[in-house]
Amino acid sequence: MAVFAVVNRKGGVGKSTVATHVAAYLASKGLEVMLGDVDRQQSSRLWLSLRPESRPHIHGWTIDDRNFARPPAGVKHVVLDTPGGFQGIGLMKVAQYADAIIVPATTSVFDRAAAADSIKELRSFPRIATGKCTLACLGMRIDGRTRNGEALQRWAAGLELNYLGSIKAAQAYSRCLEQGLALFDYPHEKVADYLREWTALVALLDATLAREAEPAPAARTVETDERIRPVVASVPDYLRR
Repeated sequence: MAVFAVVNRKGGVGKSTVATHVAAYLASKGLEVMLGDVDRQQSSRLWLSLRPESRPHIHGWTIDDRNFARPPAGVKHVVLDTPGGFQGIGLMKVAQYADAIIVPATTSVFDRAAAADSIKELRSFPRIATGKCTLACLGMRIDGRTRNGEALQRWAAGLELNYLGSIKAAQAYSRCLEQGLALFDYPHEKVADYLREWTALVALLDATLAREAEPAPAARTVETDERIRPVVASVPDYLRR
């Protein structure tokens, strides 16, 4: 089982775009995946409601009468779309169980400052400090006519942060999301130019899946419900009402 989280304290940096694409990629590989949306705007949940039945299925989560989000039976992998301002205990619980955390960032000074704060806090948690959870940055909404992508890469290098490349601003993403789709739902030849920008992220996802597939000592094996329970316990109060 692998848990992927998309985190940045700043809103509007493309977290839902990344989370939905990660979930769609995993589903395209035939994996059982749950997309958990803990953002007040519920963008990922809306995207799931628009998703055509003809595309690989992605589970959402539900909150029962006891205010507990239960992953569907059989789900092996989880993608978490977190809200802006996510920090403190909630972030700590996610970091405690995540295998990879992706921090989307734009070239805005405000977005970079928020991303840097998130990265600093994340690095204070043991799983990230010891390398058990991979931390990486992905440039979002980059104007292809500028060198902003290179500037963001230099910024990431200054933080000694793994940089997964730049996703250029394009209407294709809006059209995909409005239909409950992601680039990975289309034939490769039709979206090849866009998919090249996701190569490094896909490599990270594959490497994490391969690492988590390795047999673990029985004493360290954790079932899906047991591992997700502390994570979803951090769901904000506005989703518990």
